[in-house]
Amino acid sequence: MTSSKTHRIVLVTCGSLTEARRIASKLVQGRLAACVSSLLGPVESVYRWKGRVEKAREVMLVIKTTQSRLAALEARILKLHSYETPEIIVLPLVAGLPKYLRWLTESVTKNK
Repeated sequence: MTSSKTHRIVLVTCGSLTEARRIASKLVQGRLAACVSSLLGPVESVYRWKGRVEKAREVMLVIKTTQSRLAALEARILKLHSYETPEIIVLPLVAGLPKYLRWLTESVTKNK
């Protein structure tokens, strides 16, 4: 394993599988993410929204990207997402297989 200071995991919940698939495709096509994994079994979210406790079945996206692509990734998610305030949580990717981390970086690097 190799430590990483530049790779990130981004968690995003979506209201439907259709929305999750659309967002995932757009992020990878735009080289904002190397890979997006959708947790196909719905997650149940309980949260406070506009003064009320709400419950929803959602699809979780696990997005693999780099620190340098985060701002553009966030902007694209905000444009594509149906939620007024989507969940976008960024986690550091502490370490990974060197070959995988190289692939991840190459996948989000714009063609020159």
